[in-house]
Parts: sequence; C-alpha cells; structure tokens
Amino acid sequence: MGRFGPPPPGAGRQVLDTRLISTQERTLLEQPGFGRRLRQLRQQQGKSQADLTGPGMSATYLSRLESGARRPTDRAVAYLSEKLGVPLRTLAEQPEDSLADVVATIASLSERELDAETGRILSEALRSDPGSDPMTRWHGLTQLGRVYEVVGDSPAQRDALTELTALGEELGRPALQVRARIWMARCARDVGDAGAARQAVREALALSEQHHLRISASDRVRSKLVLVSAEAELGDLAEAARLSDEVCEALESTRGTLAAEAYWTAATVSTRQGNHPRALARLMEALAAIDSRDDLMLWIRLRLAAASLSIQAMPARLDDAQSYLDSVEPALELTGTARHLQELLFLKAKLAFHQGDIDRATELAARAKEGASLLSYRDQVRYEVLEGLLAMYAGDPDARRRLTDLAAKVQTANMPDLAAEVWRTVAENSGR
Repeated sequence: MGRFGPPPPGAGRQVLDTRLISTQERTLLEQPGFGRRLRQLRQQQGKSQADLTGPGMSATYLSRLESGARRPTDRAVAYLSEKLGVPLRTLAEQPEDSLADVVATIASLSERELDAETGRILSEALRSDPGSDPMTRWHGLTQLGRVYEVVGDSPAQRDALTELTALGEELGRPALQVRARIWMARCARDVGDAGAARQAVREALALSEQHHLRISASDRVRSKLVLVSAEAELGDLAEAARLSDEVCEALESTRGTLAAEAYWTAATVSTRQGNHPRALARLMEALAAIDSRDDLMLWIRLRLAAASLSIQAMPARLDDAQSYLDSVEPALELTGTARHLQELLFLKAKLAFHQGDIDRATELAARAKEGASLLSYRDQVRYEVLEGLLAMYAGDPDARRRLTDLAAKVQTANMPDLAAEVWRTVAENSGR
C-alpha cells in the first residue's frame, strides 16, 4: 500500500492548478519552509494534525511534512489546500515571523544590540507559534532568557527560564535539564532568592552525576560558584568559604575568566565574613587574572566590584574607588549594557556621598532612581540606604524610621550580613 492513495473527491482540479504556481513559489514549497508554513496555517485555524488526515493523507506523512522530513507532492499540496480552505499560493507563501527565523536573527545580535523591543518580538513569536518544533522553542526560550538578562528584567527572565526548565523535562534530555537549572540558579541568585538558587544548582549537579553527563569544566565550576553564592546569602558563610576555597584550589590556571570568577566569588564571601583585607586580596587576584582583551564585560564588572568593595572597606579606600570608576567609564559608554551603566551611576552617587559631596550625590542618586530596578537585590537595598541617608541630610524627620524598617525587612529575608550593614549605617548616622 502506497503512502499516498487516490486523491479525495474534487482534488483533481487542484492538482492541475499546481501548474499555475510560479517557479519562485514552487521554490517556497521546498522543505523545510513548506512544513513551517503548513504548521502555521493549521495552528492559526485551530486545527489538529488529525483534522487534516484522511484518505491518502496519513498522520505519519503529515507529521513528516510539517517537520520538513518529506518533500510535498503536487497531490499533497492540493489536498492540504482544500482541507485548509486556502488557495494553493497561500501554501507557497513565506511563513510570517517564523520562530526559527526570529531566533536565528536574535542569536546573531551582540549584547549591546539587545533591548526590550527585541524581547517583545521574540516573546510574541513564541506565543504565536505554540506548536513549533520543541528544540526550536528551546533555542527561542534560551535567547529570550539572554535578552532579559542583558536588559536587567529579572522577573521576566525567571518566567522564561521556568518555561525552559519545564521544556527540558518534557524533552527528557538530562543535558538540557542540567543547563536550564544552572541558569535558573544564577537568575534566582540575582533576584535574591538564595533558597531557589541552592535547590536548582543542587538538582543540576545531582542530575549530572546520575546520568554520568560530561559537563564542561567551566559549567561545573560556575555551578559550584552559584552554590557558593547561595550558601553565603543563606548565612552559611563557613560552608560558602569551604566550597569557595575548594574551587580556587582546583583551578587549572590562575589566568582566564574562570579563575577571575572564582577569585571574585571568594572575595565576595570574605566580604560577607567581614574580612575586608582577605576580600581585597582575592579581588586583586581576580583583576590580575584577565585583561580587557580576554573578556571585556567581565573586566568591567570586576572593576565595578572593586570600586564597591573599596567604598565598603574600613576605612574606605575612596581614591582607589575613584580610580576604578574612572578606568571603567569610557569602556562602559562604548559597550556597556543598561544594567552595568546603572551600576556605574549608583556607585558614582555612593562615592560622592562618602567624599562629602552631598549635592552631587543627591543629583546622581536622582538620576539613578528610574533604573534602580536593574540593580541586583543587594544593590537595590544599598540604593535605598543611600536615598535614606540623603533624606536625613536634607532634614527629613521620617528618614531614619524608613532605614530601620529597611534593616528589619532585610533581616527577615535571611540576609544577616546585609542587614548588619544597614543597621551599622543607621547607627553611624543616627546623630544627623
């Protein structure tokens, strides 16, 4: 029995009509474009594949047409045209806003070219093509997560990664499940949900061991660094320090991006332990591990971190902080993302405050207010602290109460070192 039996009633006229399709249109009947267009038309009409099957059109053959695995015959085109109630030329049109095309286009863009509009376009393409090939959707959600990460929309990124994680489960591919969880862990850490970050990275590491996955050294190291950050956020600084030292000691080289990230994480843990000399030493190791030609964005982020640590040091190293910000600003103006530009603006405001230039600090803080949501959770808290301090200097009688409420809120969020930082700031400025 052939895969394609006698044509259904009325199909003969349609078969003859295929001769009227131009050479250019016949090219568009080639795969995989025809399959994408067929699936798009079917979904737009709310039809299932079963709705299009019938005498001479098996479900298996239709599925292969949509996937691009089989080339359509004139008879198949005529049959589908009649079942969908569209002219033959409609099946020969280029699919509009094909998800695959949108994903490929966005994947080719640099971080600086990504913006909220890019995310809207990709999100709409994902919504309008719900039955697309699962791997195409996987790549689409991956790019959507990338866009939201760059523009600093952490809640939207988390939504995209939640869907990505579910899709990984649906596909049943452990390597994709692990990658989705690692990324989800980083996102959860950035929005201040340390518990979710720890759970996601533990699941990722367990899955990799269970399925004997060959994870790259970089992915394994970065997974452990997320776990370090989560343990530190949850207040288990001893465990965070142990894991951090373990990662640093296992590094194959003291140069490169992995080494820089590992030393930076170690510096962060030492900062939260209140050991600023050790934190500074680790951060210097991170700065020495790369130059701007290795990874410009990491080079920028490390200098922003160094400026922040210099301001937090006791006593503060304000000249060093100024030097780091001066060195990084030209590069940020050329290549920086909105999030990193916001971090720079906030740190300049904070530095101006510590330098005693209250007017400049007030002006910079006002400029930073609109984009404060782009900052990490910790820096959002620190921005609120700076606002409170500036309000105290301006004579606002309610400013101190707002700061104490903020300290209590952070303490409730199980971030003891950050709460202590806020309480200390309130105590140091209580006489103003």
